[in-house]
Amino acid sequence: MKVTVASYQAVSILHGGPNTQLRNTMNHMLPNGAEAKLFDAWSPFKREDCDLFHLFGANIGTYHLAREINALGIPLVVSPITYSNHSPAFVGRALSLSRLAQKIGSGVWSDYALTSDICSWAKKVLPNTLAEAKLLEKGLGVEASKVSVIPNGVDERFYNADPSLFKKKYGLEKFILNVGHIGHERKNVLALIEALAQVNHPAVIIGRVIKGEYGDACVREAAKHKHILLIDGLDNSSDLLASAYAACDVFVLPSLFETPGIAALEAGLAGAKVVVTKHGGTTEYFGSMAEYVDPRSVESIRDAILKTLKANKNPALREHIRKEFLWQRVAERTASVYRQVLASQ
Repeated sequence: MKVTVASYQAVSILHGGPNTQLRNTMNHMLPNGAEAKLFDAWSPFKREDCDLFHLFGANIGTYHLAREINALGIPLVVSPITYSNHSPAFVGRALSLSRLAQKIGSGVWSDYALTSDICSWAKKVLPNTLAEAKLLEKGLGVEASKVSVIPNGVDERFYNADPSLFKKKYGLEKFILNVGHIGHERKNVLALIEALAQVNHPAVIIGRVIKGEYGDACVREAAKHKHILLIDGLDNSSDLLASAYAACDVFVLPSLFETPGIAALEAGLAGAKVVVTKHGGTTEYFGSMAEYVDPRSVESIRDAILKTLKANKNPALREHIRKEFLWQRVAERTASVYRQVLASQ
């Protein structure tokens, strides 16, 4: 089974969740009978070398690639990596208006229409949560029979992460930690900094700073508070990142939504207590073993951090993540979908 894997062009630059999801899914495929390779846009594409194409991301960055793979008749599997805090009913109405606008005049597009089209070409659509599946089915009109929920995953190496590396370099332990991009408003880092300003406890924010109005504001605000340390980016494979997860006490991810945020899984597997947004299907991963926040409320974020700092660590969360969400398990389930698709051809 020869599988080609691809995503949007900037995926390796952003170093975000989609990049981690794509590479780890691909790297664990061989034991499951699938030979996976990255799509190379600059090499001649040979139809005979590809039994199935797996696309990570259903958006403007992947639209034309998905369209051409569909035109070649290659079975397409899509992990949309999409979500909206709007209700499925709202998304459905917005999609209808977009379709109407397309009929009236060419060149009128919306994110919802692009995602819907890509999913319509796919043989299988693999959302990361039931909440995302509901949005796809009820909002974007994706056939329920095509949808199979495949969770996001985590590397087992975080389970054995050594806290001493981070402690030795920065002299910190049992701190509050956030990991993610600093500059994407969805990550809500500015609200987190405002909350941390009201919490008298050491805090560390690790993430690539994206230059712009929002990213610059995050840097300025963090600099005002001596107990907040901002570290400009660590690669997902970094031992220092794993050590930071193991050394911290509380991990906080108050994004506008997450499905569920790979960083939160990594931190939980390393033994951290988790505070996370309530939007995007996070409860499907963490259940009652995390504290949930309203990302639009600085007070909600602050209060959840203070509450979690006082709580004892729950080893059940760590073991739950290890049992259900390791990349090996995710790859097994994904390969099973591949076999279903190819068997139906």
